[in-house]
Amino acid sequence: MEKIRIGMVGYKFMGKAHSHAYRDLPLFFPNSVHPEMKVICGRDLNGVATAAKQFGWEEYTTEWKSLLRRDDIDLIDINAPSDVHKEITIAAAQAGKHVFCEKPLALTLKDSREMLEVVEAAGVKHMVGFNYRFAPAVMLAKKLIDEGRLGDIYHFRAWFLQDWLVDPNFPLAWRLQKDIAGSGSHGDLGAHLIDLSHYLIGDITEVIGMSETFIKERPIPSQMTGLSAKGSDSNEKGEVTVDDATLFMARFANGALGSFEATRFAAGHRCTNSFEINGSKGSVIFNFERMNELQVYFVDDRDDVQGFRRVLATDPAHAFAENWWPPGHTIGYEHTFIHEVVELMESFREDRQPVPNFRDGVKCQEVLEAVDLSIEKRQWIRISEV
Repeated sequence: MEKIRIGMVGYKFMGKAHSHAYRDLPLFFPNSVHPEMKVICGRDLNGVATAAKQFGWEEYTTEWKSLLRRDDIDLIDINAPSDVHKEITIAAAQAGKHVFCEKPLALTLKDSREMLEVVEAAGVKHMVGFNYRFAPAVMLAKKLIDEGRLGDIYHFRAWFLQDWLVDPNFPLAWRLQKDIAGSGSHGDLGAHLIDLSHYLIGDITEVIGMSETFIKERPIPSQMTGLSAKGSDSNEKGEVTVDDATLFMARFANGALGSFEATRFAAGHRCTNSFEINGSKGSVIFNFERMNELQVYFVDDRDDVQGFRRVLATDPAHAFAENWWPPGHTIGYEHTFIHEVVELMESFREDRQPVPNFRDGVKCQEVLEAVDLSIEKRQWIRISEV
């Protein structure tokens, strides 16, 4: 299979990121299965028409169900708001289409489990969009852990800090409405941290958390795009129904302890997606704002040179690096999506499920929901209880 023909639902923030990945993959990964950008879909005719021309799609439509009836589309890419993930996924899988769905997989754990059940019954390939796994520096951390170079893992601490909601007059965008987004910083930012912990450390067994919504009401928006929005001329406000910040502690199956913090109220932090891992033989620190770097410490270094070293993950020794630029020439946010799509395309060549897939999405949703339950009950919750 040399090409996978794609119909994409959504054309804003993630739609642009996915489109860019599809367009650049053949240039830098010429030996991979190539995505063919057939049709892009969105609710607003003018908006999706503009996106189709700008992003390079052959056609556009406002009716996503029409994609399922076409024989020239193999895969449905879903990056529309979270409240439509379930309906589109189930319909696509039942129509025999493969599915690539952005995170969080669904609004609820129940829905995500149903989605997994349907795609598995249909026998289609399924992937969930956890792009941060695909930063070469994160993959280096995974390699060090898997090879035992950090020893027994004791701690995983992670924090995803943003500040785009600090202004109380920022409008009530869809990400602040539970019936559309599912949750706030917890499901939007915390989901990435949870997936990284699963990827790097392993299963979480129990959690306890707390959350807060600092600004209870916000102006009704007249326009929304990605993480930006414009207010209307009226003074009307609406209720914020999601969390502004959520923190939780966790225990892992391997005995490690974890702490997680997700907030959109950390002034001065644009996209501080970070983790630190401490093991018996060493530690690593990652910060996505310096995404090409991994801070690495080994306890068996000589006393006179002990300390964290900065490893620039751009040499050919690192994942995907040989497809890009000479050593030291860094890559950016958009490249994580290209690497993600490489994994998706290669799963067709190798006839396997891509990773992360809907099983990983459900595992993440289990933790998200367990944290919510722990906040409600003000007690530790085992993942097996949700």
